[in-house]
Amino acid sequence: MQLLTPEEGILATRLARGAIEYTITKKPKPMVHLTPVFAEKRGVFVTLTRNHQLRGCIGFPYPVMPLGNAIEDAAVAAALEDPRFPGVKKDELSSLEFEVTVLTVPVPLDCAPEDRPAHIEVGRHGLIARGFGTSGLLLPQVATEYGWDAKVFLDHTCEKAGLPRNCWAKNNIEILTFEGQIFTGSFKESL
Repeated sequence: MQLLTPEEGILATRLARGAIEYTITKKPKPMVHLTPVFAEKRGVFVTLTRNHQLRGCIGFPYPVMPLGNAIEDAAVAAALEDPRFPGVKKDELSSLEFEVTVLTVPVPLDCAPEDRPAHIEVGRHGLIARGFGTSGLLLPQVATEYGWDAKVFLDHTCEKAGLPRNCWAKNNIEILTFEGQIFTGSFKESL
């Protein structure tokens, strides 16, 4: 899968910021000339933080819509629909930072369950744990932010899915990996 260029990363952050500002403040969306990569179906997550604390994170792990649309939809959902937080208010926009993480397609980890930690590169791989009708996802940057090794990362991904820690070592739990290209932005730049 083709990586985005640094210039396309800037466009991605402008799309995310513009969608949130338009939705919350009715400020017109910026005119952005998108390159062809934004018409490709890609997975993406948008993460909002305030004072280095999570404020919202929503996305699409699989390539279900064109990247440009996915960025805008994920950005608005992260600001207003993350069930862990109240919706972002206009007066807090200037204190928010955000990340747009463009994902590769998740692929099953192809090894024996007990060998899974050895096949995960912390800082490179994001994880999805699936089993018993539930799933959970953690982005690649989460493990490095918390200083987790591969086993702890697997444990937390299972917990995110509502599954017990260490269930990743069982045959009936599927673990998928993906990679993410991260672009950062701030609302201070535009308000």
